[in-house]
Amino acid sequence: MKLLVYHNGECSKCQSLTELLQSKGAEVEYKFYLHEPLTTDELKELLQKLQLPVEAILRTSEPLFTAQFEGKELREDEWLQAIIDNPILLQRPIVINGDKAVIARPAEKVLEIL
Repeated sequence: MKLLVYHNGECSKCQSLTELLQSKGAEVEYKFYLHEPLTTDELKELLQKLQLPVEAILRTSEPLFTAQFEGKELREDEWLQAIIDNPILLQRPIVINGDKAVIARPAEKVLEIL
């Protein structure tokens, strides 16, 4: 089965994950989410596979988050729209394998779903 990786080529964690997956011989498809933002449906499906609330996939250390969203209590649909409008807020890398997903921080967390 091919893994789907939400990837940012500039991210050192994403680069470490790529090296690990290559060493395992994994078949991988990359989605460069900064250039191809996810849809609401994709985000909802991702949350279901991660079994996490939307707040868990936010990059709260991101300067944009601290400037515009820190301390705000938004509904799920509002957080989803914030991620769609500002894909940099999405935690990375995220790996999907069938009906399971994991935020691969550290990269070795991907081993849980291989």
